[in-house]
Amino acid sequence: MKQLPVYFLILIGILFSSIQIEAQLIEKAEEFIRAAFNEARSDSLPDKDLSIEERYRHDSVRLQEMTRQLQEMQMNEVLLRTELANVRSQTQTADSLKLAEQLRYIDSLRLITPGVPVLVDGDTLFTLYADRGGYSAADRAEMLNDVLVKIGRSLKRDTVYTLENGDYIDIMYGNKVLVTVTDKDALWQGTSRQELAEQYKPILANKIDSLQNQHSIWQIIKRAIVFILVLVAQYLLFKLTNYLFRKLRRRIIRFKQQRLKPVIIRDYELLNTRQLGRILIFFSNIFRYLILLVQLTFSVPILFAIFPQTEKLALTIFLYIINPIKMVARSVVEYIPNLFIILVIWYCIKYIIKGLQYIASEVENEKLKISGFYPDWAQPTFNIIRFLLYAFMIAMIYPYLPGADSGVFQGISVFVGLIISLGSSTVIGNIIAGLVITYMRPFKIGDRIKLNDTTGNVMEKTPFVTRLRTPKNEVVTIPNSFIMSSHTVNYSASARQFGLIIHTTVTIGYDAPWRQIHQLLINAARITPGVLEHPKPFVLETELQDYYPCYQINAYIKDVDHLAQIYSDLHQNIQDIFNEAGVEIMSPHYFAERDGNASTIPADYLKQ
Repeated sequence: MKQLPVYFLILIGILFSSIQIEAQLIEKAEEFIRAAFNEARSDSLPDKDLSIEERYRHDSVRLQEMTRQLQEMQMNEVLLRTELANVRSQTQTADSLKLAEQLRYIDSLRLITPGVPVLVDGDTLFTLYADRGGYSAADRAEMLNDVLVKIGRSLKRDTVYTLENGDYIDIMYGNKVLVTVTDKDALWQGTSRQELAEQYKPILANKIDSLQNQHSIWQIIKRAIVFILVLVAQYLLFKLTNYLFRKLRRRIIRFKQQRLKPVIIRDYELLNTRQLGRILIFFSNIFRYLILLVQLTFSVPILFAIFPQTEKLALTIFLYIINPIKMVARSVVEYIPNLFIILVIWYCIKYIIKGLQYIASEVENEKLKISGFYPDWAQPTFNIIRFLLYAFMIAMIYPYLPGADSGVFQGISVFVGLIISLGSSTVIGNIIAGLVITYMRPFKIGDRIKLNDTTGNVMEKTPFVTRLRTPKNEVVTIPNSFIMSSHTVNYSASARQFGLIIHTTVTIGYDAPWRQIHQLLINAARITPGVLEHPKPFVLETELQDYYPCYQINAYIKDVDHLAQIYSDLHQNIQDIFNEAGVEIMSPHYFAERDGNASTIPADYLKQ
């Protein structure tokens, strides 16, 4: 029994030497210890009755037995260690394969996963890639930012340290967890979990110190002083701006009184000096308000940015102001290529139209003659081609206009087209009629024409209507569609080309010789102003009525604008010539009985 402590020491050594082996070896050792204790108890009872030699012999047998068992246990330990080494080798191989697979997967994700930067107070601390515990990398970054901001605003100071928790490491500040570093985080960064935690720890500690220094009492006092200085500076800027614009207003008033001249366009005073002065003062006030608004645009965000509690609000206000400006500037810059294309198209159409206008003017002035093309067609044809070119230009420019692809722009275009199509049938009809009239050439500007019961000179031809001035100076407006559906008599065209034949009819009794009547009528026509000598006037006997024949005098004239006056003069001359010749004009007709009644000839002619 004296060697029993030795056995225990041997067993404890075996246990400590094989602390890394599997549970089977440990169980074997526990069974051996329990058996030793049981044998010791069983042997302790008969020790008093045995002699020293028997005890010695009994202990020797037990020692040999225990030695044998110890050797067996050593053999089992070797076997178990061999099995454990094999298991470890297999586990390490599987772990290395799994790690390699994870590394390949992470390397493939690096190409499409930018990572989430941890932004605190505008400073990027590090980047998170992996998720943890149902929280994405963005959630982890946001939570870390919130924790650091809260710690930075508190005046309580503590230390940053790491805490190992099995498969992950917590970076702590006092009793608060700042961030948890996992094996997946380490794989993303290409390092171990412990090294990554040690990298993050000084970064977080420095940032906490920086935030706590920003929120110290001295920093608050300095921010308050800066806030007051900004307010005072803005107040002084307001005063200076108003002072400068008051001086500008006085200068504008002096300039209006001394040098400013009215705007006159063709003898029409569009704006007098008083109105111009008011316009200048109005624009100066607008400019002053814009400058004050620009000052507030910069000063208000600065005031909010002084204190950390309102920094986000300052950034929001500044973005409200700067984003529209950036959007407009970006849109202008991006629109420059389209604007260049529009300018090229516009200049091409412009110079094409100028060339066509020159050709039209040459044709109209009969300097350039085109077979089958009349000079008076030149300007209308040019107007039609110019309209078509402008329509073609608009169709080409439309896709390059800003907002051409928007639904609002397209909706407005459809609405305008619908209004035009529904309300312009009569207008379109008049335009088409105007084009047809132009190329039919029934009359020109200045021609004396007759449309149904209306006679007058053509004053104006438009795409919609034609205006006539009657001999009584009445202006009559006639739609072109009405002209198309009516017959038109053109006196001027016949007068220019052949000479217009005017005619009037008189009835003379059968007792008067017809040859004399013919000569009298021809003589009356020849002395009438406006009647041409060649071709000569001629007389036609149009009817032989029951009581008289009808004589029609025909004469050629060129001046159709005085047609009424020529007819009046002709009628006067017929009366004079016939009265002088002693021939009665039976018009409409007379029943004359020669029973002593007086002649119808005026008494003055009878005395002669």
